[in-house]
Amino acid sequence: MNKKSAYTVAVVGATGVVGTEMLSILEERKFPVGQLLPLASSRSAGGEVTFRGDAVKIKLLTKDSFQGVDIALFSAGGNVSKEYAPVAVKAGAVVIDNSSVWRMDPQVPLVVPEVNPHDIEKHQGIIANPNCSTIQMVVALKPLHDHATITRIVVSTYQSVSGTGKDAMDELAEQCRQLLSFGDIKPKVYPHQIAFNCLPHIDDFLPSGYTKEEMKMVNETRKIMGDESIGIAATTVRVPVFVCHGESINIETEKKLSVEEARTILSTAPGVQLHDDPSMGVYPLQIDAAGTDAVFVGRIREDDSIPKGLSLWVVADNLRKGAALNAVQIAEELVK
Repeated sequence: MNKKSAYTVAVVGATGVVGTEMLSILEERKFPVGQLLPLASSRSAGGEVTFRGDAVKIKLLTKDSFQGVDIALFSAGGNVSKEYAPVAVKAGAVVIDNSSVWRMDPQVPLVVPEVNPHDIEKHQGIIANPNCSTIQMVVALKPLHDHATITRIVVSTYQSVSGTGKDAMDELAEQCRQLLSFGDIKPKVYPHQIAFNCLPHIDDFLPSGYTKEEMKMVNETRKIMGDESIGIAATTVRVPVFVCHGESINIETEKKLSVEEARTILSTAPGVQLHDDPSMGVYPLQIDAAGTDAVFVGRIREDDSIPKGLSLWVVADNLRKGAALNAVQIAEELVK
């Protein structure tokens, strides 16, 4: 991409939960936006978003939307990305896509800027934004992998309902109200009640018994870390939290890594904040991570069941670092 003082940036799905966050982060981080093009379906087109204090009209997404666009941030679902991302590339834009459609395409780099920014150079018009739960895990684990070589990962996630979207957030709020007023629960977004409950079911189940979400964590982690040999087992769980994902992660390494060594490594790792003093009640909390950009790591302890193992607890805002922020960071690397 040619260096410019300002860029024409399209945001596809600008009125969704992640699209709204993208607009906010572009403004917060003073990304050099010369012209903003918020794009959406007919349901939202014609409305307005606010950017840098100005009202910007939302335009209908069509095949002609990308003329003159430098960067297109996509957050409108896989079907939209599959249809419109190639159109945007053909028009001359670089697409940064938040859906799962392009992530495992060997021609498309899958990027977390703190982990593999060099992969951006390989793009052929599309750069994929990883799964939210994958992003926070690899930010925490890559520095440890570089130091001691991770051979196995076992991860259980505690994922907020915002990962499903606004309808899911509304459903959790409504179910809480219904239960507290002794009303009946009728789930719509999820197959079971989510209020005061945990669902070990994110995305569709595969014949193996794993879900698509769990296999995303397996396959995407290997691609981002550049190591297909890492053994990974994931269990992904939806929990009654509005924003932020938590992850319990256990790793096994080739080289012995002490708790203090891990803390030292992570204390200076890009994008990581260490919150690790359990005796004082200090460890990452989802309510504290909401609205922030860092990946928070704590509860680091040795796994006594194996010779070279560590366990840790990782939390991040899935709408920011897990989606919108990571996409904007890719754009920042792209224009450097």
